[in-house]
Amino acid sequence: MNRKRVERIWRREGLKVPQKQPKRGRLWLNDGSCIRLRPEYPGHVWAYDFVEGRTHDGRKFRILTVIDEASRECLALIVARQLKHEDVLAALADLFIARGPPANIRSDNGSEFIATAVQKWLEQVGVKTLYITPASPWENGYNESFNGSLRDELLNGEIFYTLTEAKVLIEAWRRHYNTIRPHSSLGYRPPAPEAASPPLPPSGSASLHLQAPMATEATMH
Repeated sequence: MNRKRVERIWRREGLKVPQKQPKRGRLWLNDGSCIRLRPEYPGHVWAYDFVEGRTHDGRKFRILTVIDEASRECLALIVARQLKHEDVLAALADLFIARGPPANIRSDNGSEFIATAVQKWLEQVGVKTLYITPASPWENGYNESFNGSLRDELLNGEIFYTLTEAKVLIEAWRRHYNTIRPHSSLGYRPPAPEAASPPLPPSGSASLHLQAPMATEATMH
């Protein structure tokens, strides 16, 4: 048994062979503090990003991924052919109604995240924005790691014949990830075994402008 044979078996079984990564220095301020805010409790720091996929006909679709950095729970996977800043607002509004707003939310500098409407709305609800340094995806490491798992465990291994099929399978994977799949950083426990909650209403729903009881009632009809 040698290294090359082990790597060949890993590839045959669909596993990822870890490769050596170059060492990177941390970003530090003059007072010795680290620029990157570390999550201290669930709801302290959320992170969101986009992942791209394709249906069987070659057409692209986008996935808005939202996670809680402290608990590692995937809060939402919003799937659509196109996702604009209005869709980001709608998804966040639904989550804030269901979970309450986080103290901070981290993202890259994509146009959907730095849009004036998004920044103003988050400021109004008391959520601080944490934008990473351009071209520094490792500063959004929790979300980048999650996106890699989503791609390796689902997107690279499934054929989605329709967008509806993609939505159903991706939501099923989210529930499995939260409630069953073990996570090494959590002592091989799932992020949120108690979080088997009903799916969120579609992006752009009327609940964006409703209070929590009214939004719940609206989504039932």
